[in-house]
Amino acid sequence: QVQLVESGGGLVQAGGSLRLSCAASGRTFSGYAMGWFRQAPGKEREFVAVISWSGSSTYYADSVKGRFTISRDNAKNTVYLQMNSLKPGDTAVYYCAASRIVGVPTTLYEYWGQGTQVTVSS
Repeated sequence: QVQLVESGGGLVQAGGSLRLSCAASGRTFSGYAMGWFRQAPGKEREFVAVISWSGSSTYYADSVKGRFTISRDNAKNTVYLQMNSLKPGDTAVYYCAASRIVGVPTTLYEYWGQGTQVTVSS
């Protein structure tokens, strides 16, 4: 079974940092772009960042640009989201997802992880 499993979420004060990890199920995801999305209570799921298979292309939502960094280590089948200068507005469940195509719409992503909670206090 193909799976994505997120980890690294938690509680942090504003201005702090967290690093999220997403472990993929091996060669099943070879060639896939990997994205991060988040969903706050009562809101729709929103795009955060995406990285191409090679890692040569990345794209970020305006709300996180300059603060978050997406990266991947294909040898470890893992994608990361380094989150710096966190704000209370970053509080959400963060999801890792895989897509054949690099893009923003959630409909492009066919595989999703279970999510990990990130809470940023004032």
